[in-house]
Amino acid sequence: MKRILYLSMIILLCVACQSKKEKNGTNTEKPIISVTIEPQRYFTEAIAGDKFDVISIVPKGSSPESYDPTPQQLVSLAKSSAFLRIGHIGFETIWMDRLLENTPHIQVFDTSEDVNLIYDEEHNHDHEESNNAGHLCGNGVEPHIWNSTENAHIIARNTYKALCQLDKENENYYLQRYDSIIKVIERTDSIICDMFNQFTPSQAFMIYHPALSYFARDYGLHQISIEGSGKEPTPANLKELIDFCRPNKVNVIFVQPEFDKRNAEIIAKETGTKIVSINPLSYNWQEEMINIAKALSNRLDINE
Repeated sequence: MKRILYLSMIILLCVACQSKKEKNGTNTEKPIISVTIEPQRYFTEAIAGDKFDVISIVPKGSSPESYDPTPQQLVSLAKSSAFLRIGHIGFETIWMDRLLENTPHIQVFDTSEDVNLIYDEEHNHDHEESNNAGHLCGNGVEPHIWNSTENAHIIARNTYKALCQLDKENENYYLQRYDSIIKVIERTDSIICDMFNQFTPSQAFMIYHPALSYFARDYGLHQISIEGSGKEPTPANLKELIDFCRPNKVNVIFVQPEFDKRNAEIIAKETGTKIVSINPLSYNWQEEMINIAKALSNRLDINE
């Protein structure tokens, strides 16, 4: 409670300072948009161009499932004209209401609007019967929507609409840049599809933290999570995962920089499976999507 009160005081002070600058006519900086994660910053900057400064609240190398904002992030948020949320990630479900109570001037846009969300109605996390919804937030939604070319179209469209609402004078500017990022997304999907058509991908893959549920759905793949409900696997779970790998021809285990990879290494050693490092939270969205496809098609040496 003390931490929340402390953070609230910082926000209020920042809002007061910002209002004073505006009244005195001394605020010559570009308006700021805050977003939750780095992939969002990629899409937002692609469309916003030089009209806004875009800041991601959850920094590189941190998990958006459990991140607590620092005073510096709160300063950035207090200066922002708008907050573009990714939709259902842990940071937002825990912090958004608290933060926005103290920053009523900020407009909030949900870039997950119209995404066909993955739900698990029965909340079944059994490894042997695992579907693509390996990780769920509190309301039963799989939150990693950005790791999907199909969803990227929707995120970009929602971002474009938000920018036009914030700055209608530059609507044509945003439209041109929106068209450009859509072409990037379409080319990314085309590269992945061509790769999978030439080199049949592994139909099942393993990953420590299940961030590729929507990617798996896009391309008809089966994601198996080592982590279950945010918890480390038990020895019995590890045995189940090892036993699953062999008959299902799993040959890739993805690991992410913010998670411990020891259990992945145990499974890889027992099954001869290849460990591949990925960063689904990278700013370089297109590069990461293609690297994932390369690993699954066993063609890490492909050059586009």
